Amino acid sequence: MRLTILTQYFPPEVGAPQNRLYELAVRLRKQGFDITILTAMPNYPSMQIHSSYRNKWMVKEEMDGLKIIRSWIYVSKNKGFIHRILNYYSFVISSFIVGLFSLRSHDYLLCESPPLFLGKTGWLLSFIFNARFIFNVSDLWPESAEKLGIVKNKTILGIATLLEEFLYNRSYIVTGQTQGIVKDIQKRLPHKKVYWLPNGVDISLYVPEKNDAWRKNKGFEKDDFLCLYAGIIGYAQGLEIILKAANETRNQSNIKYLLVGSGPEKEKLIQLKSELNLTQVYFFDAVKKPEMKSILSSVDAAIIPLRKLDLFLGAIPSKIFENLAMKVPVILGVDGEARDLFEKDGKCVLYAEPENHHELAEKIRQLEQDPILREQLTTNGYTYVSEKFNRDIISAKFCEYLNSQ
Repeated sequence: MRLTILTQYFPPEVGAPQNRLYELAVRLRKQGFDITILTAMPNYPSMQIHSSYRNKWMVKEEMDGLKIIRSWIYVSKNKGFIHRILNYYSFVISSFIVGLFSLRSHDYLLCESPPLFLGKTGWLLSFIFNARFIFNVSDLWPESAEKLGIVKNKTILGIATLLEEFLYNRSYIVTGQTQGIVKDIQKRLPHKKVYWLPNGVDISLYVPEKNDAWRKNKGFEKDDFLCLYAGIIGYAQGLEIILKAANETRNQSNIKYLLVGSGPEKEKLIQLKSELNLTQVYFFDAVKKPEMKSILSSVDAAIIPLRKLDLFLGAIPSKIFENLAMKVPVILGVDGEARDLFEKDGKCVLYAEPENHHELAEKIRQLEQDPILREQLTTNGYTYVSEKFNRDIISAKFCEYLNSQ
């Protein structure tokens, strides 16, 4: 069976959608699928095209048995609305042209959203090549853009909503990354085939083991209690809560806070660190998977927050899976579906109310003082993700589902 995956984001870029789609693709290939990836020149999150791909319209390559076709994309460090639209639509157009002349007949075309606009290319290419169109929704857009205040123009939001409904109706299958997304779409379109395709973790890759090499290399002491946030440093994460919690625990000098990653809010947080004189807060650049594993092996706890918005009641941050697989105790600052799964069902995280830095500081102190609690959480977490969110099981079930259609 032939499957094309159309996505703006793919390795060697780092990030949640990049990892999720790559891991799904390599597993489907092992299960007999002929996989082609149609994607953009790598540029995210630095918004600068990697040197070996610059000034090129199309690049064909292979990665772990996957056929990769890359097309040109406009990138700019300017975060203004016009530049974001040019970024999205440049790939919408270039991927359609490149796909038209580079793809061959296939059984399914899976298009990743967001960006929502890319769905137009996915639908057109699937129509031209007589493929079944799978619209993979990892974020309910434009709802999320409106609620976060990213897009305020009612006309643009109205057009985007019409496009969203058009793509749902033209899809053979709509897949959703969370149960909340699936339920939302199923409620609006009860006649549509909707499938839960969750994120997960490669249990064989994230082997839990304690290794203090990274800790020592960065100059931290054995008795330091290292609290980690790793990922995009953006508005949605509300990471000022970590710096405010650090301000409350400043008298406990062994509690240190590490923020690993890049994003549009990083400079603002560095400024806040300076204003509060937080000597126990450290910023590090984003790293690739091998180094991320060494960081997880060195830290004592992970903090995973999102802002307190109804929008995020259906969100499941991907970093939860890697931390639990590496037996890192997690403090979860996300309500809704994530809390239901990991606190109430899996009993493997400590929950702290989103945007409540007092409660976050309290939970950090609790973890730091209670090694038995840490052991209980990590044991439960490893068992839970191994059974419920193992990528091998997720891809096998999806393969079985596609073959049954």
